[in-house]
Amino acid sequence: MEKPMLTVRIARWSAEHPWRAIGAWVLFMMLSLTLGNVLGTKTADFDDNPKGEMATYQSIVDESGFSRPATENVLITARDGDLDAGRATAAAGDVRTAMSGLSGVGAVSEPVPSPKGTAVLVNVELAGDRETAEERVRPLLDTTASVQQRYPDLRIEQVGGASLNSALSETMGQDFQKAELISVPVALVIMLVVFGALIAAGVPVLLAVSAVGTALGLSALASHLVPATDNTSSMILLIGMAVGVDYSLFYIRREREERAKGAGHLDAVEIAAATSGHAIVVSGIAVAVAMAGMFVLNDVVFSSIAIGTILVVLAAMIGSITVLPALLAKLGRWIDKPRIPLLWRLSARTDGESKFWRTVLRPSLRRPGITLAVSAVAIGALAVPAFNMNLNAPSEVDLPRSIPIMQGYDRMIEAFPSTGATHAIAVRVPAGSTAAGRAAVDDLLARLAADDDFAHDRAPRVDEAAGGRIFLVSAGIPDSAASPEADQSLAKLRTELLPRTVGTVAGAEWAVSGETAGSNDFIDQMNAGLPWVIGFVLLLTFLVMLWAFRAPVIALSAILLNLLSAAAAYGVLVLVFQNSWAEGLLGFTSNGGITAWLPVILFVTLFGLSMDYHVFVLSRIREAAAGGVDIRTAVANGITRSAGVVTSAAVVMVAVFSIFATLSAIDMKQMGVGLATAILIDATLIRAIILPALMAVLGRANWWTPRFLRRRGEAGSEPGRATEPRQLEPVG
Repeated sequence: MEKPMLTVRIARWSAEHPWRAIGAWVLFMMLSLTLGNVLGTKTADFDDNPKGEMATYQSIVDESGFSRPATENVLITARDGDLDAGRATAAAGDVRTAMSGLSGVGAVSEPVPSPKGTAVLVNVELAGDRETAEERVRPLLDTTASVQQRYPDLRIEQVGGASLNSALSETMGQDFQKAELISVPVALVIMLVVFGALIAAGVPVLLAVSAVGTALGLSALASHLVPATDNTSSMILLIGMAVGVDYSLFYIRREREERAKGAGHLDAVEIAAATSGHAIVVSGIAVAVAMAGMFVLNDVVFSSIAIGTILVVLAAMIGSITVLPALLAKLGRWIDKPRIPLLWRLSARTDGESKFWRTVLRPSLRRPGITLAVSAVAIGALAVPAFNMNLNAPSEVDLPRSIPIMQGYDRMIEAFPSTGATHAIAVRVPAGSTAAGRAAVDDLLARLAADDDFAHDRAPRVDEAAGGRIFLVSAGIPDSAASPEADQSLAKLRTELLPRTVGTVAGAEWAVSGETAGSNDFIDQMNAGLPWVIGFVLLLTFLVMLWAFRAPVIALSAILLNLLSAAAAYGVLVLVFQNSWAEGLLGFTSNGGITAWLPVILFVTLFGLSMDYHVFVLSRIREAAAGGVDIRTAVANGITRSAGVVTSAAVVMVAVFSIFATLSAIDMKQMGVGLATAILIDATLIRAIILPALMAVLGRANWWTPRFLRRRGEAGSEPGRATEPRQLEPVG
């Protein structure tokens, strides 16, 4: 007798030892969470893995030994009318006195009036490490608030890197909690509609939540090797809830289907393990491989997200093939209790073949060539706007103005342009050229002062180090860091001002950093790296599909269809976010571009998640074909019999992704809309129309297998027959 596949052997052990399997899973989850909480999460710093000019800048700063302290700004303006200079001066004096008395404060500047006399600014330096300033800024915020209470006729507000990060962390944390609180009940409601029974609906959601919790703990541990970013937890939740629910859904629905055919409960579990369980493993590997494409960029942001998403996918996959069979074995027919009458009848009708989907499939199977051509044109039309995609990096301009500190930020940069975006310039000259270096920097400062592309309300800050070999210059600009004007001033610095001043000193090095420079360099990196990511994902996905189905045509078809989905999703993103018509609907202000990291994230995520149910559908088609029917009948049977579960899986994904479109940050909105759109297109137009039409056109060529991939005695264009599952003995 042929040895059962691994998923069947795992299911059998779990069914025979349910409490061991359940206990081991719970212990693993709790251990991961505990260790993650104890060790904490290490977040990425600016100097983690710098490249190109950023690496040069960091090298110069490190050699200087100079560490600029974190700085907070206390802005004083009038609530109405003109600013009373006397009251503003008195308030500024109180701010200086109160701030100087705090233990965590360094230097406090004299009050600085704005050029137009509309505001007064007091700079406050925080003592200690700049990177941990956010943890120590609360006493300063409380002090500012107390001074505000004594001057109700003035507006006294604090804006700085630490206070801004603190406010944004609070907002992002609330967003994450919102997504978490909404996604769980939404998934539960969908599962109630799918299964019509409370326990059956709760099991997939419970396993998905446990997979997310496990991955969050493990990613915290992994962050000590590869630092985490602000988006890592959001991506873990996003992907974890989607695949975690879907994997359990596939398994439970197949188990229920087999029971409806007359199989015993434990036999049904084993059949589900041999079919859906195997598809889950293939899907999990495909998703993990796709996510691994982010490692190609060699960037800490993408590496962190890759690790987090791979961990949650593997956790969901392992939980589905280990603890889920144990739960099904232990629950028995209680999995279908308590039943919700109307929903139970509806769910019973969706099991098996679907007349609706047979009607949808009719054009694709009767006239596959015409259907394929028309559908391809429709997808192409959706994809056309993607050719006009503009990449940018989210900046303070994109943050919602409902956050009070952002309103203060706008008032501050209006009164003091130099406090907004700045270009951070680092210069290093040889030891024998210090005099020439100082003269070159002076020349640079004179040119900056005469150039309207730079702010003139205050002189650039200059720090000298290493015995006159190193100069650090902070040059403010009167524009947003993400504006075309900022890009123009950056280009002028890099191509004109620095080469014509510092560049005249033999052996001199220079680099420009800051938000604008970082964004521009990051966009260049994305443009250069995306083709490599696409190539990596396409190659490895092809190999995974070839391993799973041993049919090169099937593997190539899957890749082609996923590319169509991705292209259409890119086009929809451009239509929505590079224009203003959807601003009111989604609550954002268009910045005329797409977040620079999104095309990479969207591509790898879509490629992975599409394989989630694409593998499942192809497995059902192959099962039907292995029974000896012709290709069109096999396609019709496979798609209609899997329609209910695949549609349910797609609804879960679209619902979870749509939640992220309601969050505050524009990059999260774009990711939610992009993924929801891609899955919706993939689950409808691709799966129900293009896939069957393409397979009908290809005919027996779908299953062509090269000689080196064939099993003994297998024909070159015959799908492998499904292995009959071994019977399980009753579990006491």
